[in-house]
Amino acid sequence: MSSNVAQNYPYQNETEDERAAAVARAIEQFDGLGQKIATETTPLQDLGLDEPGRPHRWWVFVCPKPPFDGRLHVAGYALERRALYTVCDACGSTYLR
Repeated sequence: MSSNVAQNYPYQNETEDERAAAVARAIEQFDGLGQKIATETTPLQDLGLDEPGRPHRWWVFVCPKPPFDGRLHVAGYALERRALYTVCDACGSTYLR
């Protein structure tokens, strides 16, 4: 089995508030990232509650760039493909999931 298999599967999950905060921190940290996200994505829709009192959760993936310490947070839906558009909180890279 290859060493990058784990990078293709979710690492953990997070609430909408945690996701939004992580994306906002990444946008503040990396110049031009906010504009790139705005041009390449459509906004996420409000999913409401999953079950009464339980918010929807988003998957978090491991960034494939060494040293593999970044986490990919969902920033929107990709315009060109049917995929989630993710942003790394450590290096500012974007990926489709």
